[in-house]
Amino acid sequence: MNNRQGWWQKLGLLAAAIAFYTCIPIPGAGKLDFQGVARLAPVVGLAIGGILGLLDTGLQELGMPVLTRSALVVACWIAITGGLHLDGAMDTADGLAVQDPQRRLQVMADSVTGAFGAMVAIAIVLLKTTALTDLHSYRWLALMAACGWGRWGQQVAIALYPYLKPTGKGAFHKMAIRSVIDVMPGLLLLLGISGLAILLERDRAFVAGEMALGGGTIALLTGAWFNRQLGGHTGDTYGAVVEWTEALLLCLLTAL
Repeated sequence: MNNRQGWWQKLGLLAAAIAFYTCIPIPGAGKLDFQGVARLAPVVGLAIGGILGLLDTGLQELGMPVLTRSALVVACWIAITGGLHLDGAMDTADGLAVQDPQRRLQVMADSVTGAFGAMVAIAIVLLKTTALTDLHSYRWLALMAACGWGRWGQQVAIALYPYLKPTGKGAFHKMAIRSVIDVMPGLLLLLGISGLAILLERDRAFVAGEMALGGGTIALLTGAWFNRQLGGHTGDTYGAVVEWTEALLLCLLTAL
């Protein structure tokens, strides 16, 4: 009975994580407990990447040109997440554009999008679209890696850096991820994805290793950079870490 209850709790947490991080309809979402969803962020990321990979493969089978296909995948990428992380990246950009550090959090909390936020959104979408266009093989794997490492970077930011708004919407994530130990399951899962790439094609072991090393490094550095600029993190910067890690990792994979 206890084992059955444990499985139901795990399934409930997974459903809550999907409902929180995506726009995928989950029955009874209003009754779910969202307190621990950050622990499953990389899992949700891999699921999002898998859905996008299937979409991309389907469009390719229909004969759609690569640029149009990439643009549609990125558009669906935004739609699946409801723009949750992109909105955070935009708000973060508006805040960092303010010279007075004391006003940055206030500007980030403003729902009105400024010029810097709009420019960052355009830059992220362009980087993702052009990078995907330049990737000619294993695009599904690149999408899964980008979505997974982006959300692992969010976990690291939650674990390592202070949360600047105790009453903010992202404050409860600190209760779920208290230390580096809590980010290890996600790290092992993502390293396993690189192992999958090696199994699929052994002569690409170097690329798989670089995918893991690059994803982890970009995720760590992105979170550290925002912490240096603000002295901590907010829910908006968590989203910015996700978006910039995704975009930069895709760009890195084009070089590999």
